Amino acid sequence: MKRPVIENKIALKIRNLTKGSILFVEDFLDYGNSENIKKALLRLKEKGILVRLAFGIYLYPKTDKELGILYPSVEEIAEAIARRDKARIIPTGVQALNKLGLSTQVPLKAVYLTDGAARVVKIGKRTITFKKASPKNLLAKGEISALVIQALKSIGKEKLEEEMLAKVKSMLKNEKNEIIMHDAKLVPAWINKILMSMVR
Repeated sequence: MKRPVIENKIALKIRNLTKGSILFVEDFLDYGNSENIKKALLRLKEKGILVRLAFGIYLYPKTDKELGILYPSVEEIAEAIARRDKARIIPTGVQALNKLGLSTQVPLKAVYLTDGAARVVKIGKRTITFKKASPKNLLAKGEISALVIQALKSIGKEKLEEEMLAKVKSMLKNEKNEIIMHDAKLVPAWINKILMSMVR
């Protein structure tokens, strides 16, 4: 397929998407080989139709009159990459604390455990690191308990204060007992004790 034809087909598909969509070369492989797709996406970027977030990752931008281009969060980009790779990811460290509302710090370096490929993605000044994890670390079933486990590991047993513990327990009230019991089997003893204290 000739280049302009590929570019036109991609442009047409993009215009039918919701603004703010995160796009990858792999989304357009029906129209040609990856090299030609990459070139077409770069030309669409030069025309202002797309914004390049990182190597092989583009944004169909949503704009605000005052703020300009509304960029996706690190989390939204990480989740889009995980969907593309059909991989599971779990936020760790400050990213987990932030998602739980236990920290207002927005990390420039977000780290996720994954069963997909290990890699580092640079987006402007921010980086997303996907760390290959052992299957056991990704077996947690609960969205809240998985985050709580990573947040507690990040804080550490010695530095866990009563106020933080109370907040964690308050969040775990929204997780089902059977899920907490399942996830408690996967963690160090001190975290197991916290989780099991919430089983009613």
